[in-house]
Amino acid sequence: MASKMKKVFTAEGVLDILTTDNSGQYILIDSSSDEEDLVHSDGNTSDPDYEIPTSVSDDGDDEEDPQLSGQASSSTSRVGPCSSASPAQPHPDLFQCKDTQKKRKQKAPHTSVRPKRHRSDSGPEEQWHNREDEDQKPQPLRFVPARMPGPTFDTTSSWSPLSLFQLFFSSSVVRAMIDNTNANAARRLRAGRKFIWKELTVKDFYIFMAIIIFTSLVRVHHASDYWRKSWPYNFSFPGDKMTRCRFESILWSLHLSNPQEDEENEKKKNTSEYDRLFKIKPLYTDIVTACQTYFQPHQKISIDERMVASKARNSMKRYQKDKPTKWGYKLFVLADSSTGYTWNFFIYTGKNVSTTGQGLRYSSVMDLLPFSLLGKGYMLFVDHFYTSPTLFKDLSSKNIGCCGTIRKTCVGFPQTTNNDLPKKAERGDIRWLRRGNLLFVKWMDTREVTMCSTVHTAFSGKTIQRRVKSGGVWQTKSIPAPDSILDYNKHMGGVDLSDALISYYSVQQKSMKWYKKFFYHFMDIATVNSFILYKELLKLRKDPASTGTADHKKFKEQLAEEMLEFAECSTPSSPPPQPLTCMPEFYESADDNQTRKYCRRCKDAGFARVKTPIYCRRCQVPLCLSSTRNCFKEWHDAK
Repeated sequence: MASKMKKVFTAEGVLDILTTDNSGQYILIDSSSDEEDLVHSDGNTSDPDYEIPTSVSDDGDDEEDPQLSGQASSSTSRVGPCSSASPAQPHPDLFQCKDTQKKRKQKAPHTSVRPKRHRSDSGPEEQWHNREDEDQKPQPLRFVPARMPGPTFDTTSSWSPLSLFQLFFSSSVVRAMIDNTNANAARRLRAGRKFIWKELTVKDFYIFMAIIIFTSLVRVHHASDYWRKSWPYNFSFPGDKMTRCRFESILWSLHLSNPQEDEENEKKKNTSEYDRLFKIKPLYTDIVTACQTYFQPHQKISIDERMVASKARNSMKRYQKDKPTKWGYKLFVLADSSTGYTWNFFIYTGKNVSTTGQGLRYSSVMDLLPFSLLGKGYMLFVDHFYTSPTLFKDLSSKNIGCCGTIRKTCVGFPQTTNNDLPKKAERGDIRWLRRGNLLFVKWMDTREVTMCSTVHTAFSGKTIQRRVKSGGVWQTKSIPAPDSILDYNKHMGGVDLSDALISYYSVQQKSMKWYKKFFYHFMDIATVNSFILYKELLKLRKDPASTGTADHKKFKEQLAEEMLEFAECSTPSSPPPQPLTCMPEFYESADDNQTRKYCRRCKDAGFARVKTPIYCRRCQVPLCLSSTRNCFKEWHDAK
């Protein structure tokens, strides 16, 4: 039974505090203690076991107890429900022994009721300001980049699309991928895979990449249609440079890392030494280094996520409901806002130990900003996923300005409602609040937008164009807008611009191998960054005629053509011995069940299919050769 408390006045005007026990009888707690000892000013008791009925009041309308209503006296000026006829003799049930009173007092210790704290450190003196209120102008940033913004290599030399592409796919990286692909093909053959393999050379690999770029420019329904020479396809390339079987064998055996080192890494699975990105590390690390080496971003930079579409069965695959690509691998990318150049990125592999101890949003930004290579005075634009007052303060201390949208529930966002935006605010209404170098802005567009910045003033009189329907007619109207909103809309789209350039002519192909998806994406990054460097070189030459010819499609066409020319001029480093005569050889494997193939002549003659372990080393055709059947001789005689 819940205990109830009542306060009554005796004839002498002394306040008696009563409570009920388990049997429902009222017990006197204390008639000499102050009211504040047990009852707070807000009506809450200090003991959670006590409950004050809301019907008790001092105006004489209190609900009377049926056991005590008969004891009421008319001689008192204020009659309580428990007052008796004689003030010196109160009701006998009101008194208990002193031990009971002590236990009651021990059971109800004093507890202070603390006011509810907000998630921000806003004080009572804070309030939102109107756009008419003058804001202090922050100290401008002193832009001191580590290098001159733009291309950092020798811009006076002649650079072709292929030479720019080779900055990212260097000869050492290509050589490593060729060796690892040959090793992986040999491992697959030892495992019993049935395919014809010739040692991969530099010439073959550049033809292979040229075909991949060709497939990004010309789209067909099936990959095999690229090798069809009949109408309506009539493709001379790639059939005249590489057969379809050769292309598919290279595609199946493509490997970026050393297969033996892969096996050693797999043994470390479920340990701290296991590297989830080991299969792409040789190319991954080199291309990130190349992106940072050959270009210096301009002052405005942005950070955002990027999704690489994939349906592979891998735990690194993520779901992003707000992205055009819902399923795939997530990358955190830093890009130049004016050109869309991908300057730095890393692949998200899942929850791990943060490098800064501040969480993913904080550490991802810090990891993408190598201050020694970048310099000082940059302006960073991010969305509400990264924005936090803690991050902006730390970057401001390193002379990096920040601007971005922010959630109203973010820790540190002002929670004061003094002079806040009304519920039905007009379009263009502005409220702002400043804490040191941190500026918080609320702006009403079609909905409320909240911003945080360390480099802007609240409002400088600028406007933005919006289409408004007035009187049934759509009109263009100028609406006041904060400076942070205008700069954010202009410079936040660096990563989006890079994604758009990649999506126009992407080399992505269907594959269930996750490392092959990243190989295609790295080719996209290399081609797009090469194209951006190509345009920057044309601008430095100040030739309007040549600048107008900087077309993305033409650039990729010229890149594929130069790859084919480079492949014809290159010579294989260690050419394999070419068999000149038709001689029988055995398939390499220890398991007889895995080394036999169906005889070609028996199949053509309509006989029952017969497996044989022998093939012709020149014709690469399996043929029977035994004491009872000599298909090897009959095949070559008929040929």
